[in-house]
Amino acid sequence: MTGIMQDIKFHDCRVIEGSSTSIVLDNGKIEEISRNFTRGAGIRALCGGSWGYTAIEGEIDLKQGVEAASKLAFSMNTNTPKEAVELAAVNFPEMMNLPEIRIDPRDVAIEEKVDLLKSIETNAKVKGVNSTKVMYLEAEFKIEYRNSEGLECAYELQNVGFSVSAVASENGVYQAGRESRFGYGYELFEKENVLELAGRAGDTAVELLKAKTPKGGEMPVILDQELAGVFAHEAVGHASEADLVLEGDSILENRIGEQIASPLITIIDDPTLHEFGYYPFDAEGAQSRRTEIISKGVFNSYLHSRETAAKLGGTPGNCRAQGYSMPVVRMSNTFIDNGDARFEEMLEEVRDGMYLIGSRGGQVNTGEGIFQFNAEKGYLIKNGELTELIRDVSLSGKTLEILNQVVLVGNDLKMTAGRCGKAGQLVPVSDGSPHLAISKALLGGA
Repeated sequence: MTGIMQDIKFHDCRVIEGSSTSIVLDNGKIEEISRNFTRGAGIRALCGGSWGYTAIEGEIDLKQGVEAASKLAFSMNTNTPKEAVELAAVNFPEMMNLPEIRIDPRDVAIEEKVDLLKSIETNAKVKGVNSTKVMYLEAEFKIEYRNSEGLECAYELQNVGFSVSAVASENGVYQAGRESRFGYGYELFEKENVLELAGRAGDTAVELLKAKTPKGGEMPVILDQELAGVFAHEAVGHASEADLVLEGDSILENRIGEQIASPLITIIDDPTLHEFGYYPFDAEGAQSRRTEIISKGVFNSYLHSRETAAKLGGTPGNCRAQGYSMPVVRMSNTFIDNGDARFEEMLEEVRDGMYLIGSRGGQVNTGEGIFQFNAEKGYLIKNGELTELIRDVSLSGKTLEILNQVVLVGNDLKMTAGRCGKAGQLVPVSDGSPHLAISKALLGGA
């Protein structure tokens, strides 16, 4: 093994220890109350151009783990040699500005949490709602990182949140309303009017039963903060992840320094914000930092790991992993920065078009730069005023075209928490935007 270790140019270890609690109410009845504990480690070793990786659960022997990862890296490098991997340098991260928690959720009795969820469910079950589901989640974890370069750092974090969904049906047609909030500390339930949010979910489900499906086509559109945030995350953020760029799967390859969007558009990824994608250092021990992906329409930076930063030139800090999985390049809190337009100005600008609200998923091809998203609901805009409620509307097009057709950016940035999937892993993120007015977009309907 000593001979193998001479060929290992780098290794690192992440030790994760934590617990999580979840409570699920289905139609007001307790479906699940669970508490799970986890302890494990993810260990990487680099030999030439090959990474070896091993994961350990339960009792952790880091020396044995490093040896196992090193054997894998050595074997791969011997059998299928690749170009040697270089890693961009990182300094010891500063442990500052962690979210402060006023009310530790572990100090709140399970009975009190269940009572809160029952109140949320009651408020969601407005007249016309057939079924409801409410989920509560909390987690606390400690992450320790160390590598063969002598870097050692650690932090602890807690998060908490809930989601509520309501379903209404009529004549075989089903519609749903959803609301969720995630953050730090049980004080989240004081900051947010969760009962009002629950009622809004129920009202949305019922209202959408009467909504019309409009005719599609090209027209002006206003996107609300959630849908515009999804566009920023899915269509732009993923395309800026440097590993996808190196794989030839990004429309943004070789675009740094180019004007790719309206000068009104600035898109930022910032893990230092106390949103759901917060972290003080990433899965490689790199200090978290704000990155302007697009600055006033000019493509400014990719998001990097140490490996991609060395290959493309850049600064690491966006390498993340779910638990002790293999780290990959990921976003954190990604958003379109505020402009100065008011919503009323946008209605005047659009005159006749649609206002789309919320997101029900969609798909993106980062290599071809095309996307399709489904809005939760919307309104027709006629003569600069909101009129009929609409449903089953999609937004699709080419990423770079849409970026250049933004004519007004609002002053009302709002973030939405969620989880982002990539490489079979989910990590907490937030995305957001102010309202956006777009001169022309392809909308799908009836």
